Parts: sequence; C-alpha cells; structure tokens
Amino acid sequence: MVSECKEMYVSMHLENKVSFKAFEQAYNGWKKISSNKRNVLTLIDFTKPSTQERLYVLDMKQKKVLFVSHVAHGRNSGGNYATSFSNVNGSHQSSLGFYLTGSTYIGKNGYSLLLEGLEKGINDKARERAIVIHGAAYANPAMIGSAGRLGRSFGCPALPEALNRPIIDAIKGGSLLFIYADDSKYVAQSQILSRPIAAL
Repeated sequence: MVSECKEMYVSMHLENKVSFKAFEQAYNGWKKISSNKRNVLTLIDFTKPSTQERLYVLDMKQKKVLFVSHVAHGRNSGGNYATSFSNVNGSHQSSLGFYLTGSTYIGKNGYSLLLEGLEKGINDKARERAIVIHGAAYANPAMIGSAGRLGRSFGCPALPEALNRPIIDAIKGGSLLFIYADDSKYVAQSQILSRPIAAL
C-alpha cells in the first residue's frame, strides 16, 4: 500500500526534483504542527549545493509546486554546501528544522518576512538572531557565474531579488517552512519528528 506521503510526492511530480527523504520529514511536520494555518509548505533542501535551485513552495491542497528557487545559506555553514548548523546568536550559521512564517516588514534588506523557530535548542532563537526571509543581490543566480556559488548570509535563507516578494507573499501569515539536511543529530534532537502524528 502506498503511503499518503508517497502518494502526495508522486502526484506533485517531485521525483528527480526533491529528495523523498526531505519531503517525508517536511510532510510529517506539516501533518503534526497544529499552529500551521495554511496549506502552503516551503521546503529548503540543504543537501543540494547553492548553485542549484533548492527551495520549493508547495501547495499541499492543490498538490502543485508554486515556486522553485535558489536560496542562500549562512556564511559559516559552508561554502557551496551548507554542512554546519547552529542556533547560537552571532554564529552566522543556518538553523535546521520547522518554522512558522509571520508578518512582513520593510527592513535594511527591503521586503522581509519574520520567521518563528518551532524547535527548542535547534532554531528557537530565530527571532533573537534576526533570521528572516529577504532578498539579496548575493542570492541572485548571476552570482554563480562569477563566484562559483551563491553569496552567503548571516544565517537567513536569502532569496534572489526577483523572487523575493512573490515568494514571501505566497508563504506569509502562518505557513510552515522546513529546512532540511541529511543530519542525524537534528533527527535525534527534533521533538516534532519524534512524535507520532496521532498524538498531536
């Protein structure tokens, strides 16, 4: 029998585009987190290099992919690949796990989106660290030609300037975002992934 998760994955034509392991973790969190108010799920797959599109905005009700984009990671998380993660203020590293999107504002990086980290000890210092979604010139794919990779942020998942506003408008206001890496330490520590769906 095909699982509901696998059925969703196939019906959204994600094979050969999105790692099933990444989608499965994102899907499980989406099913469990009751504060998730939207049918939109954003998945960032940090097993892919910054030279590839690795952010996916998924409409889970319509079973459609709304956006696919490049996205930058924290400067101390790695070069082309993000391999080191932290919840510590000033680390300039990305944090894994589940977030809820909040409201928008205009900041030093222009149109930006607040994120609330939902996982204690993993990403719950996102507000304190000013980890938000925003656009940046260093996240534009044109950077790859000159630098061989995207530029890097202070830990924010920064987007190409052309896609920043449409993606933020699609996911703002209480949708779920999941940042994935094939990281056994995260899986062992995540209380969201460890809880059965029926218990929530």
